[in-house]
Amino acid sequence: MSAQPQVAYLTPEEYLAIERQAQYKSEYFDGEIFAMSGASPEHNQIAANILAEIHTQLKKRPCRVFMSDMRVKVSPTGLYTYPDVVAFCDPPRFDDKQKDTLLNPLVIIEVLSDSTEAYDRGKKFQHYRTLESLQEYLLIAQDKCQIEHYIRQANNQWLLLEINELEATMDLPSIKCSLALSDIYDKVEFKTEKAQS
Repeated sequence: MSAQPQVAYLTPEEYLAIERQAQYKSEYFDGEIFAMSGASPEHNQIAANILAEIHTQLKKRPCRVFMSDMRVKVSPTGLYTYPDVVAFCDPPRFDDKQKDTLLNPLVIIEVLSDSTEAYDRGKKFQHYRTLESLQEYLLIAQDKCQIEHYIRQANNQWLLLEINELEATMDLPSIKCSLALSDIYDKVEFKTEKAQS
């Protein structure tokens, strides 16, 4: 989803008041609102697959998973954003009584697109790394079988695991789940497959 600035400087409170009435989602940072564009069918399928798999594994457990309608506030930097998938296990902490802005995600998952890939890898990940609660960050390609899985280490460094085999399985230790790449990419046709048919 690409972001375009919309208006002049706004306070976080003004942003939330506008956002809660809006018919479309926008991110907020440093006084500016950035409208989020729509996602491709592949992007939506991957996010839905991940949500379904994690949700099934978290049944009867205190952890929860949300899709992109759950806003996340990165309190140390002031970014308000909508990850594609977010999971947490501690009791949720919210920004205010509306309970629509999560403060303590354990896992954040972003499905990459051409318009957001550089942002998701760079500035956005810089913001996310300031969240003390965050233990895992995943970047999921939608045009090929490729996942970049960042795991926070004890020394506050991040370990990168790259997985690109459809037969592989990926563990999410912070929420005690595992995801088969064949499930993540179920019903997803890569562009190279379309071109060959």
